[in-house]
Amino acid sequence: MFRNDAAVVVRDAYPVTPGHMLVIPVRHVASFFDATPSEWAAMVALLDEAKQQVQADFGPAGYNININNNDGAAAGQTIGHLHLHLIPRYPGDRPDPRGGVRWVIPDKADYWTERDRGQPR
Repeated sequence: MFRNDAAVVVRDAYPVTPGHMLVIPVRHVASFFDATPSEWAAMVALLDEAKQQVQADFGPAGYNININNNDGAAAGQTIGHLHLHLIPRYPGDRPDPRGGVRWVIPDKADYWTERDRGQPR
């Protein structure tokens, strides 16, 4: 869909929400920590282009941006190539969207309930 010298944007094959996009470096880079500053700049530039396109096409109310590197099997890595997810968010797509990425470990995600009741956590 979009491309520059160092990265490409494609629609996610298994979208979480309508308009879900991936930004992928052209060079094989398995880890976030192995990408060069110029690759990151190229990826961020495309992320911005993709967001503008998704906003025009789908009009989401917000976004999650996930650096899907998951460096290693313990972190859930299943694809050995760095990629960014641009996930459009819509009212009602999740009953309570608070916590975002914290839901990767569900028992640790909801840190606000006890706090909202005035209980230390």
